[in-house]
Amino acid sequence: MSRFGNRLTRRHYRIIITFAVALLIACWSLYGDWRQQQIIQQAPPPPANSTLASTALAKLPVKGRAPKTGYSRQQFGGEWAMSGSCDEREQILARDMTNVQFRSSTDCTVLSGILNDPYTGKMIHFVRGPNTSSDVQIDHVVAIGDAWQKGAQALSLTTRVQLYNDPLELLAVDGPANEQKSDGDAATWLPPNKSYRCRYVARQIAVKVKYHLWVTQAEHDAMQRILNICPTQVLPIESQT
Repeated sequence: MSRFGNRLTRRHYRIIITFAVALLIACWSLYGDWRQQQIIQQAPPPPANSTLASTALAKLPVKGRAPKTGYSRQQFGGEWAMSGSCDEREQILARDMTNVQFRSSTDCTVLSGILNDPYTGKMIHFVRGPNTSSDVQIDHVVAIGDAWQKGAQALSLTTRVQLYNDPLELLAVDGPANEQKSDGDAATWLPPNKSYRCRYVARQIAVKVKYHLWVTQAEHDAMQRILNICPTQVLPIESQT
């Protein structure tokens, strides 16, 4: 075979490979769309007397973000509320982890436990200590800074303290993921664990409904895009949080 023929064969081979890869990507994308539709169609109907997250989202006011002037955690009390000898952090750790070990039968301080982290999907073996306690942090699902700029400034101090310590608003999560989120809303940060995003957004909406907070247009649109994947997603039941 001539040198020209060899070059032509190699060029054709590259074209075929490129076409095959493009076809494979297109087929995978179509499968993903089909699979998503199957999940939507197979989703169970919402429980009776529940509120669809999308319905609640549609009723939230849409406004611009207010200035952050005057914000500090002290505006929300700045510390965990106490229930007897237990603060809210210990109660949320005990609620959200399994295999929990307490300091003693009379001391609710959590020494260790296993967290199935909703934000990353990984299992975290929590051990209390100066270098390990931050591996699991308590996240305010609606970031406190975000709440301040979307209506919390108008709440009384008592109500803001209630918001800061509300179990509906709190989740034990992966520390680095929580730090990455910072004061972000749904338009700027979503859990890397995509399977949790519907419940995450529904929980944010539930908090904003309860405390009469608003959403920005970008936040609303981001939430709606997530809920389009799970149209039967309902707001969490507070007694189960």
